[in-house]
Amino acid sequence: MIWIVMPILIVLMFLLGTDLNKKSFVDVLRNPRAVIIGMTGQLILLPAIAFLLAWVLKLPPVYFMGIVLIACCPGGSSSNVFTMLAKGDVALSVTLTAISSVVTLFTIPVIMEFVSGFVSEQNNIDIHLPFGRLIVQNIVLLFVPLLLGILFRRLYPEAAAKTNKTLGKFAFPALMLLAFIFFLQYTQEIIDNFAILGLTILALILSAMLCSSLLSRISKSNAAVRKTIVIEVGMQNAAQAIAIATSPFIFNSGEMAIPAIIYALLMNVILLIYVAVNK
Repeated sequence: MIWIVMPILIVLMFLLGTDLNKKSFVDVLRNPRAVIIGMTGQLILLPAIAFLLAWVLKLPPVYFMGIVLIACCPGGSSSNVFTMLAKGDVALSVTLTAISSVVTLFTIPVIMEFVSGFVSEQNNIDIHLPFGRLIVQNIVLLFVPLLLGILFRRLYPEAAAKTNKTLGKFAFPALMLLAFIFFLQYTQEIIDNFAILGLTILALILSAMLCSSLLSRISKSNAAVRKTIVIEVGMQNAAQAIAIATSPFIFNSGEMAIPAIIYALLMNVILLIYVAVNK
């Protein structure tokens, strides 16, 4: 499975890189309040909600880790597409995606090290997180392809635009194919645990969308910005979570990736409904 998800993740991050230019980062200055709200929701709010839900519902250790892991992986280029469909602020969406992709290179190892320690202590087991290996894997799978995409756009803008348009058509189908293959491999485990995991993940997605919407309303953001923040906070990078969970260099656990697969399926259904209602 890891040899399927890694190429998909690399292509998705390269695709994101071809979307970025100097303006993407200058937009932080254009609307810093919206960027701060979006980053707060992505990097703090969602992992905190996931941790609380997993603790309250007393999830088994491997699913506890998996729920928090998917909450730590902000969405990739797919969130930009959903933002466009919802008539949100696409420039803000691209900016948030770019910043979170870089920042989470380091926040994911920190959060997951804390969670692995907590789960180990609560269940009298030893879950070891290879902190350094996780950072290296994140850099290789996320930062390097992202940087190559940015350089490609800078050096060959016309070719980058064509590549982006072509790859963009395959991004969502590739993620769905990954989810389908994973479902076939772990069908029984997913069926056996779908009730509790489905409930937890549904609560996680709806809580994150509601809280991010409230934050953006309190800050008096306009409708386009509100929709963008809700989508960015609610949409997580399942491919990244699966790559970390199943990597032989990190956790090497297919079971830990099951929450990410269920999240991807429920997330897309919920956000499609959200887009249809908020066009």
